[in-house]
Amino acid sequence: MGCDMQEAEPMVLLDKKIVEVKISNSKGFGGMNENSFLSIKDKESLNIMEKAITTAMKQPGKADIKDPDYDVMVKYESKEGELPTHGLHLWLGEEDEQSMLMYIADDSVYLTSAEMTRKLRELLQIN
Repeated sequence: MGCDMQEAEPMVLLDKKIVEVKISNSKGFGGMNENSFLSIKDKESLNIMEKAITTAMKQPGKADIKDPDYDVMVKYESKEGELPTHGLHLWLGEEDEQSMLMYIADDSVYLTSAEMTRKLRELLQIN
């Protein structure tokens, strides 16, 4: 195996407190489905979502993949008038597989661990 000089780059979020994560069925690349089927607000679940995102590692090359499974809207604590959010696409892996994340406006792919996929599947209640 060759030596890869590029350092693994984790996905980043704003340095603000996350107050809600909304999950919706994706309608495809580049857009956000506003009709969420799940709103996550409890601290433990938010921590799982945040860890899944911030431990996902950037993969080399450009994505050539099917449409995403889900859209993920990360909402941050904000002052009145501000609406800081992050829109992500999620491809949820099967049990013991990695999941894939991508920023809405980007084509870089980030992979989670199989362990994070398990936690995401529990969180989204997908068996």
